Amino acid sequence: MDDLDWLFELRSDEEVSRYLGGVPSQEKLETRMRWYLECYEKLGIGMCLMMYRPENDKLIGFAGLQPLDVVGEIEVGYSMDKKHWGLGIGTEACRGWLDYGFNQYDLERIIAVAHPDNFGSRHIMEKNGMKYEKNVFAYESDCVMYGISKDEFNALNKLINNAS
Repeated sequence: MDDLDWLFELRSDEEVSRYLGGVPSQEKLETRMRWYLECYEKLGIGMCLMMYRPENDKLIGFAGLQPLDVVGEIEVGYSMDKKHWGLGIGTEACRGWLDYGFNQYDLERIIAVAHPDNFGSRHIMEKNGMKYEKNVFAYESDCVMYGISKDEFNALNKLINNAS
């Protein structure tokens, strides 16, 4: 909860929050933060803050795995301040959490959702091998849902690792 003020500052930026349901109230964000912490306590997964080491561990966003109850599956999510958009950090965070979810937490499938117009987020999903599956209503908004299986992710990761 010590990071709530920072998270509120991040989410107060209208561009950052445009596809996340708009700028939340402090109370709404506090409720969400408590839910993140509850996920960790009950499931061992949840959203966490992202730091950027080249900038002396500066907080830049959040990412992680959490349940998406409207579809009954675990989703990967990520968001960061706009200064760090387009640098590949979102792709790396998504890939890291997919890897953790499949190879440490032993999930067989992970999904992600985004506002249909959030092409940056959709691009991150696609770069990580996720495929569009359907439209869903989540987070008080129409969303597109992407998914990937453990086998699909590990095959893609093998290709990426062999190419580098």
